[in-house]
Formats: sequence, C-alpha cells, structure tokens
Amino acid sequence: MTRVLRTAGNVLVWLLAVLGVASVGVWGATQLGWIKPLIVISGSMEPGIMTGDLLIARPHPAANLKVGQVASIRSTVTGEIITHRVVAVEAQPDGTWHVNLKGDANDAQDGETYVLTDTVWQPVLQVPGGGSFIVTLTKPTVAIPLGVTILALLGLTLLSGGDKPDRRAPGRHAGGTATDADASDAAQLAPQRTPHHRADPDPGQTGPPSTTPRTDSSP
Repeated sequence: MTRVLRTAGNVLVWLLAVLGVASVGVWGATQLGWIKPLIVISGSMEPGIMTGDLLIARPHPAANLKVGQVASIRSTVTGEIITHRVVAVEAQPDGTWHVNLKGDANDAQDGETYVLTDTVWQPVLQVPGGGSFIVTLTKPTVAIPLGVTILALLGLTLLSGGDKPDRRAPGRHAGGTATDADASDAAQLAPQRTPHHRADPDPGQTGPPSTTPRTDSSP
C-alpha cells in the first residue's frame, strides 16, 4: 500500500508540475498578446467548431484576411468575441477594414459589420472539449474537493516516503556495531577446531611426538 501511495504521489507531483508550467506559459503568452484562449459557448459554428471547444487564436494582419477564413472579432454591440466565418471584407479609405461574418450553422450573416484596424485574431488550434473541462475545473463545487483530495494524497505520500525500511543486515545498529545476538551466532557458525597441542616427547619413545588429528571444518 505504501508503494502504491508513493507511486501515485510521484505521478501527481509530475502532473501538477507539467500543468503548472503549461498554465504559466499560456498566461505569459496571453499577457504578451501572442495568443488568446477562447471558450466556445454557442453552436453557431457546428459541426466544425463545437460548443465547449477551446480555441487558441493568434493575431494576423487584417490586410491578409480572406473570405472563407474563420476570424475572432470583438462585437461593439455585445462586447463579446465572435468567432464566425468571413463572408465579406472591404478595405476603407481610412485604412480600416469592414468585415461581415456568418456562423456555419446560422441561416443569416451577423447583423453587425465589424471594423478592423491592423490585426485580427484567427484560431490556429482547436482542443475538443477543452473549454468545458476548464469551466468545470474552475467551479467551486469541483475545485475545492479536488484541491483537498490532492493535498491529502500529497500528505500521505510524504508521510509514507519518510517511513523507509532499513535494508541493513538485521541485528546491527546504524553504526555497524554487532549486537550480542550477532556475536552468539558468529560463535555458533565459527568452525569448531580441536586444540592442537604438541605432546612432550616421552623419554622412552624413539618415534616422533604424537599429535591429535585436526579436522578441517571449513567448507
């Protein structure tokens, strides 16, 4: 169980790190004006662009905008960014462009004529369902329990990580000093040797002194 918690915690830490770095990168690019994340909230462009999709738009020169392309332009009437297909674009004497848009799923084009100056936002990346995921994740009813669960899992991981088993040989202290049990076992495992004495020669014996046979118990 401890190993499972530690593994899950490590995966979660790496996942959070990746998401954190990606979030910081997206935020920074948005603040610099390099990209604009857009969440689709209507079905006016279905089936090509579905409700709940996440669009990443980038700025392009308004002079290069062509009929048939998709553009994201802020409406002066509603204040919302409208992502529809271009059906007409005309350059004006004052250096601006008048653009008409229409949703693929709509019967008529938008009632507003959009005015562009120098740049226009155009989607370059579409993440199916990405917008719905972000919206759901930021709801308090989801974000708070999810945050508590993540913190609890990380806490359990840290606690289990500090309780590592001692892989040293049993019966030895951290300093490596043998305990009494080790000494006893060592004595029992040591080769039993019969004392080897040299017998004093018998004055009446003419042969070499006798010795006690030695048994070699080593493996």
